[in-house]
Amino acid sequence: MKKKSLGINALLNGLRSALNLIFPLITFPYVSRILSVEGIGIYNFSNTYVSYFILLAGLGVATYAVREGAKYRDDKEKISRFSSEVFSINIISTIIAYLLLIISLLLFKNLHNYVSTILIFSLQILFTTMGTEWIYTIYEDYSYITVRSIIFKLLSIVLLFILVRKPNDYIWYAGITVFASVGSNILNYIHARSFIKIRFVKSADIRKHLKPILIIFASTVAVTLYVSSDTTILGLLKNDYAVGIYSVAVKIYSLTNGLLGGLLVVTVPRLAMLLGKRRIKEYNMVLSQVINTITVLVLPTAVGLIMLSKEIVLIIAGAKYLNSIFSLQIIAIALVFSILSSIFDQCVLIPAKHENLVLRNTLITGVVNVLLNFILIPVMSYDGAALTTIIAEMMVMGLNLWSAKDIVGPIMFSKDNIKNIFSSLMGCLGIILICILCKLGIQSLIFCTIFSIILSVIIYGAILVLFNNEVMLSFLEKVKNKRG
Repeated sequence: MKKKSLGINALLNGLRSALNLIFPLITFPYVSRILSVEGIGIYNFSNTYVSYFILLAGLGVATYAVREGAKYRDDKEKISRFSSEVFSINIISTIIAYLLLIISLLLFKNLHNYVSTILIFSLQILFTTMGTEWIYTIYEDYSYITVRSIIFKLLSIVLLFILVRKPNDYIWYAGITVFASVGSNILNYIHARSFIKIRFVKSADIRKHLKPILIIFASTVAVTLYVSSDTTILGLLKNDYAVGIYSVAVKIYSLTNGLLGGLLVVTVPRLAMLLGKRRIKEYNMVLSQVINTITVLVLPTAVGLIMLSKEIVLIIAGAKYLNSIFSLQIIAIALVFSILSSIFDQCVLIPAKHENLVLRNTLITGVVNVLLNFILIPVMSYDGAALTTIIAEMMVMGLNLWSAKDIVGPIMFSKDNIKNIFSSLMGCLGIILICILCKLGIQSLIFCTIFSIILSVIIYGAILVLFNNEVMLSFLEKVKNKRG
């Protein structure tokens, strides 16, 4: 099989992640002004509620399939058998998820006001399973799903401006969101069958996959406890208004996190393959590149979100969501811990088959986070939810770093990486200065934001070059070679 370029894969997946970022940036400012704060609250509560059942339907199939499937991808018979077995497990878990969702809607009366929106969002359960995106990840093939994603999101933007016109049109907004996120998945499934035989099987061999899948699933559940529980508990203890305010900060945080996290996704199958074949030297080299590159990107992103939080909220959501500024500033810090934690578990512990350690770490963090939510939300409302998020992300990052210290320790604490972090921090000081000066000198909200971003990128890059940052110098060298 032809070896795919990590750079091209990162570009394609980055494009898809950027599209996922741009889509809400285009739609949310419009929607937040059309819909009421309560309507946004209903939308977000329903979306969060269904996310638990999407989680159940997915189990740990995608993560497990990428890790194990990367070893079989050059053997069509083995990869077809393996894919059919894990797909069958996925189908069964999807049926169970739907049954539990229906039962919960019948049992809990306080969910009756959300039934319509919840049922619309529940379509994601089926289409996520049918999408089998893990097959494309195994083959490091991002071009097909990227093109399909672009087409469906463009169609969704058109539908949004046509159908969402009144304060109570959150039902239409929910349907369009589903169409945008998973509408192309049925096409992904059909296309996947053209190069791999995937079908439902009843073979007893599927049992051998259950234990690792369930361990990964348990880890994912624990992660969800500290990722989504804040919105759910906020809705239960406060009201739709509080959820609506907090949802703005969470959306901005999640979009940024997803964009940076998308750069990690493309490295996982390569790292799993290298580690599985005991090519340790190559593995360490790729891992070092990932850590250094992500560090250079995540630190200025977090600082930029903090410095421009007011401007970002005003542009994206409007003045009625200004109360979300402090929450955004708090969870912007969590972005650094979240991304580094993702490196330690997705790029190190999971490929090394240490999913049991990931489970332990996420369970501990999840329980602590839920307890903190019940303590802080009654006192601090949405700001308390944001504070628990940063505590949880910092905690799980520390635990994952400790668990992966034998592999990642020599890289994290190497002279080159410390130098890389120092130069990035110096660049962040430049960003802070630029943002302060732009706010003092430019009155226009839009122009202040644009100039702050552009000048921050320039000064940050210049400082990295001044300190001989390896990531920046390598990037400039590649640009120079392409031009030459």
